[in-house]
Amino acid sequence: MTQVNGKAVQLKEEADEPGWEVDPDDDWGVAVVATVGRQLKLRREAVGMRAADFGVAVGYGEDMVYKIESGKRIPQPEYLDKADEVLAAGGLLSAMKEDVKKVRYPKKVRDLAQMEAKAVELQLYDPLNIHGLLQTPEYARGLLLMRRPAYTEDEVERFIAARVARKAVFERDPVPEVSFVLEEWTLRRPLGGKPALRRQLEHLLSVGQLRNVELQVMPVDREEHAGLAGGIEVLKFEDGSAVGRSQAAANGRPVSEPKQLRILELRYGIIRAQALRPRESMTFIEQLLGET
Repeated sequence: MTQVNGKAVQLKEEADEPGWEVDPDDDWGVAVVATVGRQLKLRREAVGMRAADFGVAVGYGEDMVYKIESGKRIPQPEYLDKADEVLAAGGLLSAMKEDVKKVRYPKKVRDLAQMEAKAVELQLYDPLNIHGLLQTPEYARGLLLMRRPAYTEDEVERFIAARVARKAVFERDPVPEVSFVLEEWTLRRPLGGKPALRRQLEHLLSVGQLRNVELQVMPVDREEHAGLAGGIEVLKFEDGSAVGRSQAAANGRPVSEPKQLRILELRYGIIRAQALRPRESMTFIEQLLGET
């Protein structure tokens, strides 16, 4: 607690904003955060402001100011906006928000999001969970908290933010064509509690109404199933190229060879044929919602 003009003010510290650490294995991310921190420090020193006074002005503790300026913490967008105002930077500090926003997400997820942002068609099947692009933040939290060994709270927050950011794929113009196949059992398991599952099912029904999205459910009573070898992701791009990924091919690494892609597309096509049709699937999800 700090006194400002005779009033007690609570300044934000690390514990108040989990999930904003720099990934040391992300060279580009480390460089971006270091550059932003250096610019913040230079601007602050140029106006002759001490770190403690600057922290009070932007609502953060002195220790957090030093960590951000040294590139050890990723600044929040609000921090950059307030710093721009306090240091009279004329929008230069606020303009760094876009780069900083990308850095917050783990590199693996960021690379995937970049590919999804360029794809004109996505074919997605996850046999273990509701696909990340379809997860609500609440459901994602319930899922991430199941992980063993357990993620830290910071890691959980980072992964949730990354999954939410990936949903921008549904807001693009023009929008891509997206096909999902969902396993029935993943729609029944109440990760995070039944209220969270209800909201997740409601979200699926909402997404399923989009003209560019097809949701299909694979019932558990199917006697034939072509997806037992693992999940499938196939992303197709405007230039005719494509990239695919599956645990059954190249140990889950992205592949672009025509032979490997043909196998993945063949498997995905069979899985879709074995699943309920889109309209039947929406009715099925509505029934599950009524039972939950």
